[in-house]
Amino acid sequence: MAKRVPPIPGLRLPVVAGPMFLISSPELIIACGRAGVIGSIPLKNFRTLAELDTGLGAIATAEGMLAPWSVNLIVHASNKALKDEIDLIAKHKPPIVIASVGHPGVAVGPVKGYGGKVWCDVASIRHAKKAIEAGVDGLILLTAGAGGNTGTAQAFAYIREVRRFYDGPIALAGGISDGAGILAAQALGADFAFMGTRFMATREAWTKPKCLEMMFAASLDDIVTTKAITGLNTTFLKASLEAAGLTKEDWDATGQPLPRVATGEGQDMPKRWRDIWSAGHGVGLIDDAPPVAELVDRLEREYVEARASLL
Repeated sequence: MAKRVPPIPGLRLPVVAGPMFLISSPELIIACGRAGVIGSIPLKNFRTLAELDTGLGAIATAEGMLAPWSVNLIVHASNKALKDEIDLIAKHKPPIVIASVGHPGVAVGPVKGYGGKVWCDVASIRHAKKAIEAGVDGLILLTAGAGGNTGTAQAFAYIREVRRFYDGPIALAGGISDGAGILAAQALGADFAFMGTRFMATREAWTKPKCLEMMFAASLDDIVTTKAITGLNTTFLKASLEAAGLTKEDWDATGQPLPRVATGEGQDMPKRWRDIWSAGHGVGLIDDAPPVAELVDRLEREYVEARASLL
């Protein structure tokens, strides 16, 4: 399909800073918008609905936002606050809502009702087609090496197959940490590069210093993909698994997540996300945590240089 998505007004680079649980902050999302890239925050980063209301209000009314912003909504039936979160989405009207971990249909009507767009995380061809049938406005293709809940598909094959039946917006997620990666995503047929790990290492993120230390020391060989922590295929920093007292035998386990990790119950027991940190395969390209504005400047330079090198 030759059709490409028109550029979004105010977007300096075709980049989405992916939503990161307990890492993405309102300050990060606002800084992204001011720098001209799309920031995204998980609704679960706010402990209460009152805090969520206040946080979304702060983002929605922030001055100097050039690019649109987005939120991440867990649409799985296990999300007991789903209806209330959708009500707050309708109140604050984020331009983009990213539906994750379930069927996106529940979000489509309310979000389109105020003129917003629904994008959906998908990790397979079957899920991509189901999301399209549900009426989403864009797809986020989770490929092998994406940080957090990840995919297993190889990016080259996955995006090219999806482009055979879908000409809407596509964001490619998986190991993109520099401007050359952004350009490569576009060459494959994506409209946006979905970058979580790179924005995890920024001044505005809520990333803990120890996590940053582990990231700077890591290569892609130090990323473990396991179901043992969350029950879903998820990438983690091996050093954080080891620091939590887990062994290869633990993270090679399949089936239900390890109870002591999932709940943090018991004396000094580790808890997922709080003590065990996720990162994607692009971590090996990261060795600093600049302000978002400085990072976007750098990404733009790298993007321009990569494009020029092909001419």
